[in-house]
Amino acid sequence: MIIDSHCHLYDPVYRDLRDVMGRAVLHDVWAVVGVGCDPETNLRTLELAARHSKVVWPCLGFHPEWGHLTDAHLERVEQQVMDHQAYIVALGEVGLPWYRLEQAKDPASENVRAAARLERLLTLAKRFDLPVVLHAPHGAAVEALSCLKRIGIERAVFHWHKPPVDVTRAIIEAGYFVSVTPEVVYRERDQKLVGQVPLTSLLVETDGPWPYKGEFQGQVTEPWLAVRVVEMVAKLKGLPFEEAMIQIGSNTCDFFAV
Repeated sequence: MIIDSHCHLYDPVYRDLRDVMGRAVLHDVWAVVGVGCDPETNLRTLELAARHSKVVWPCLGFHPEWGHLTDAHLERVEQQVMDHQAYIVALGEVGLPWYRLEQAKDPASENVRAAARLERLLTLAKRFDLPVVLHAPHGAAVEALSCLKRIGIERAVFHWHKPPVDVTRAIIEAGYFVSVTPEVVYRERDQKLVGQVPLTSLLVETDGPWPYKGEFQGQVTEPWLAVRVVEMVAKLKGLPFEEAMIQIGSNTCDFFAV
């Protein structure tokens, strides 16, 4: 089966989740990892998972690009993780900022604060043996990788992975995963990434409702698009679709321990 390993199901575009998952199942996408980004979206994700327990796997997160989040929000998220650690499948989406640093008045200070927050969250993940879904694009991946190693996190996935080849190699050698989105269908950068990463280290995701270009232009990003990601991965690896699907599905189930 195919699993969308990263989707923001709390978004209003997915208000009719039964209908959304009906379309997903028609494309062999049988489950979705719902990520949270702050206390409110975490609660919404938990509610969705409670109502759709067979198909929604919940994560609780604290998004590093959401600049309005304070330490008080972080404390609430930490309490949510402690309260629901037996029910959630991962800590996520958490990580380090990259895009919002471009507009920050003091990027260095912002990054120091974000790194301290990430360390707190990773320490919590370590305490409860939770895998980590990381937002650490481009140059943020190096520091995130260092933090994972320092805390001793055994399971982590760099979602929508974008760093250079040498950083990707270090991530894979450390035993972590990377995931690719529907951009792999039409973007050369992502296609090259798939060529660099062993199939055993890959997950697929939609990061819905993020919109895509190419054949997906104008479409609402739903979990069923994960099948197109697997199809392209199979093509790039020169493998039958079924073989790629089985391996990536196995990767995902092992990573989230489900």
